[in-house]
Amino acid sequence: MNILKDFENNQIKEISKNKSYPTFYAGDTLKIHLKIKEGEKERIQIFEGICIAIKNAGINSAFTTRKISYGEGVERVFPYYSPNIEKIELVKSGSVRRSKLYFLRERSGKSARISEKNKFVKTKNVNQEKIGNSSVSKINEDSESKIVKDQDQIKNDSGQKNKS
Repeated sequence: MNILKDFENNQIKEISKNKSYPTFYAGDTLKIHLKIKEGEKERIQIFEGICIAIKNAGINSAFTTRKISYGEGVERVFPYYSPNIEKIELVKSGSVRRSKLYFLRERSGKSARISEKNKFVKTKNVNQEKIGNSSVSKINEDSESKIVKDQDQIKNDSGQKNKS
């Protein structure tokens, strides 16, 4: 049995050495760029839909996407390691509590919508520093730093101007 798993893992490495797909889950909206051959010509067609199921089974891994096309629901199962998939783009991440979203088949319109997952970007580090008489908040963002005066100090300055 180990020989079979080793062979499968080698095949997966060989197939996926040129490709890198984003990590996606059920509920995510995907754009799958497919290679389509028509006679001698080859073109790329984009299939955009919601991932409703993922099957993890080694080299037989697949994912199912669903979209509504001209009022008709279209589901398509894509093998994850297919040579016909040019690339996969993650359009948005959906916030769901299930791994299989088959209940979307019966729904239509607003009830079939999936809310977007909240993604928090980098947090800001705020350091309080004393410079002379005024306290200053220093906000660090990447390599740039912005200095913002404390609101109390600004209020004090404006209050003193009004008195004189």
